[in-house]
Amino acid sequence: MTAKSFLLICVVGASSIGIASAKSYSFTLSAPAKAGSTLLKAGEYEVTVKGDQAVFTSDGGKTYKVAVKVEQSDKKFASTSIDTNNDTIKEIDLGGSSTKLTFGQ
Repeated sequence: MTAKSFLLICVVGASSIGIASAKSYSFTLSAPAKAGSTLLKAGEYEVTVKGDQAVFTSDGGKTYKVAVKVEQSDKKFASTSIDTNNDTIKEIDLGGSSTKLTFGQ
């Protein structure tokens, strides 16, 4: 095996570990709500963070990508919670982490 081949295998392996380790967080919306400019229907969702986007996946398999600001809190959140105002998601605190997602208009 050449050094080039070995390096390629390492890079591919390391990048797939990052993809596999993307954690998802489950939550349920009891009523429709907007995340940014995207309307999410009532139902169960999983959210993952990919860079500056939140990717919502509905229980039916449909995905929605929404621009998000990822911030770190000084405390760890016990559970995933959603802060809404007038049927608009303002913030999602990701349970088991100190990460919070804030949404613009």
